[in-house]
Amino acid sequence: MKFTSSALILLATATCCATAFQSPASSQSSSLRSVIHHRSNNIIPSSSSSSLKMAEDGQQQQQQQQQQQQQPQPQQQQSEVDKLRAQAAKAREDAARLSKELGKDDESMTATATMTQVKETASVDDLLKSVQGIPFEQEGSSGDDDNNNNNNNNNNNNVAKRQTTALDALVESGDLKLWNSANAATSVALRPFPVSLQNLESRTGGKLTAENLGFGGELDVSLDDFKYATLGVTLGASVLGVLALSFLPENVGATVCYFMALIPILFLGVGSTAPGLIAGAIQATRGTSDSAEEQLDRICRHEAGHFLCGYLSGLPIAGYATGENGVQCVEFHPSQEGPVTGREFSESEIAALSCVSMSGSVAEVLALGNAKGGDNDLIQLDSFFRRSENFIGAQKQQDLTRWGALASYNLINENRSKYDELVEAFKAKKSVPECIAILESR
Repeated sequence: MKFTSSALILLATATCCATAFQSPASSQSSSLRSVIHHRSNNIIPSSSSSSLKMAEDGQQQQQQQQQQQQQPQPQQQQSEVDKLRAQAAKAREDAARLSKELGKDDESMTATATMTQVKETASVDDLLKSVQGIPFEQEGSSGDDDNNNNNNNNNNNNVAKRQTTALDALVESGDLKLWNSANAATSVALRPFPVSLQNLESRTGGKLTAENLGFGGELDVSLDDFKYATLGVTLGASVLGVLALSFLPENVGATVCYFMALIPILFLGVGSTAPGLIAGAIQATRGTSDSAEEQLDRICRHEAGHFLCGYLSGLPIAGYATGENGVQCVEFHPSQEGPVTGREFSESEIAALSCVSMSGSVAEVLALGNAKGGDNDLIQLDSFFRRSENFIGAQKQQDLTRWGALASYNLINENRSKYDELVEAFKAKKSVPECIAILESR
């Protein structure tokens, strides 16, 4: 009985222990069962250092597997590189197609993409040797010969192209820096935009206004002066013709009357072909407030402004002759191709011509406060507008004229020291190669 009661006590104790080991949490029950199992088999419990080490090793293996899965395989990397190369090739093809549509060839893109190594120093003598052999049309001549213009038209085109090619080659070699720099890919100097009179005045600090440029103020010879002169000549000739018929003998009076009727026609003919002659006559009748020295300085500054902006715009020189006032007067071809015949001016050519046409008046204003010799330039610019391939209305003509004044103002200010040297070169009657060497010296 004692043995049986002892057995029952042991059985009850085992049952209680088993009941205590059973827990609602699955993790605790599994851990207790593993402990009982290990104890029954004389194995070290799972909380030992070896078990922890095994668990850590398992976690490291899992992390390594995840990293290997995240890292792209060599084949995947190669495929991604190929995709990027294909996208780059497609982008280059699209850029080439767009450049052709815009009228730019691959050579120009390559030229602009490749930066030319400009020489740091270049003396006037060295530059003079480089540009001495470049042909400059009509240098040192006294004027154009009407009989030779038609015969030499092709020759003028060839000279302009050879001049442009030679100067471009010197830019590529690093000898020249300023030639055609306003048309560089990184420059916005010749990109026109609408400019109002208020905008022009504010951007120039009040230096360029409608009055001092002659857009609406008093000038020595304005467009209104041409109009009043035409009316005066017509009325005067009419009155003289009537008086001749009234007071002179019949035959003599009729002859004088016919002659008086031809005077307005001759006046209009001269004004349409050589407006400078009419302007000079009007200026002579009104006189001038400038002395001879001041007048010489004004003309030299005017022509130096044309030379600087035309050179920066990449226009070949068509003529460089001594005028009646003894100052060298420069004339540019309207295009790098030379005389423009059989076609109209492009938008970029109109922009360059607007800048160069207004540069003389702007140069006068910057030095003397007003412009007196820009009317012929305005008349010539108006003829360029009429030959544009894109229609230019009255409002756009005014915008382009004001923008041309602003563009030339910026170019002259950015190269002010070179411009002042160029003015002295004009006063000394330097040649075209000498003027270019002075501009490009550094």
